[in-house]
Amino acid sequence: MTLIARTRSAAAGAGQELREAMRAVDPDQALFNLRTLDEAMGQQRFMYRVFGTMFTVFAGIALILAAVGLYAVTAYAVTQHTREIGVRVVLGAAPGQVIALFLRRGAVQLGIGLVIGVAGAFGVGRLLQALLVQTSPRDPLTLISIVALLTIVAAVACIVPARRATRLDPLQALRHE
Repeated sequence: MTLIARTRSAAAGAGQELREAMRAVDPDQALFNLRTLDEAMGQQRFMYRVFGTMFTVFAGIALILAAVGLYAVTAYAVTQHTREIGVRVVLGAAPGQVIALFLRRGAVQLGIGLVIGVAGAFGVGRLLQALLVQTSPRDPLTLISIVALLTIVAAVACIVPARRATRLDPLQALRHE
């Protein structure tokens, strides 16, 4: 049996008053485990907090792994075109043009990946909607932040190896394996 009482006094002082009122109604009824409504709700929500914290940590780790993986794959793909960059530089292409070319190529791949990823996020968000507290599965701030982070990582992954290749001596770039 649970008794919920609304008091005007502090919770500590209300305990004794409740015990006296309970004895007046039924002296055989014990009154124990007195706590405020905030404490009771906090105990009920404890598991949600634990799982929420775990999901947050796992999501952070997944985001870091995704960013590192995106950088590694994109940078490797650009590095594989060092010979092409050397040929373009020998034929008179400006370093800025070469970097812009690889940024465009990376942007196309990134765009495809982001469309698939955001669609997947919406799908998984609908499945987990019952577990989400005080947020929605389509939280625009979260999605925009992740898209912006991955876009920056992909741009840096395209620019750094392309700049390095444009600075190489064209003969070295042609011999690069």
